[in-house]
Amino acid sequence: MSNFEGHAEVKVIEHVINCDADPFVPEGWRVEEHQKGGPFKWDPKAVQLYLSEPQRKCKSIEGNNLRTELAGKPVLNANVLDYLLGHSHLIPEEWKKRMNICFWGSIYRHGPFYGLCVRCLHWQGSRWVWVYMWLVSDWGVSSPAALRAH
Repeated sequence: MSNFEGHAEVKVIEHVINCDADPFVPEGWRVEEHQKGGPFKWDPKAVQLYLSEPQRKCKSIEGNNLRTELAGKPVLNANVLDYLLGHSHLIPEEWKKRMNICFWGSIYRHGPFYGLCVRCLHWQGSRWVWVYMWLVSDWGVSSPAALRAH
């Protein structure tokens, strides 16, 4: 907090995301798994973009196998994704270089066969949107998982 000759006061806004809240559920979808994570104070340095070994080698890994690999890791849930969409000025510029930033802490069921999927943050050329990826699909280098950094 700073004082400007007693006429003004500047306060830094802290962006705290409630990762314990129920996630947004698109119409016709269901939540299969939602890993709660308590309050998360937004800081881009507190996020690690994780790639599995096959992804790092410019190969791919099936989403179900990646889910197994991510078990026990501090994955961020869809509450962070939705918060960032509402405050897109907070999203790091370098994330635009990725195709999808994936929030594995919330797994959904969607579609006529209710397949499993994960919601992802996606740069669409002029704005941020969310997309989803099926767990039966191959996940490559352009789809890192968002984790809490240690």
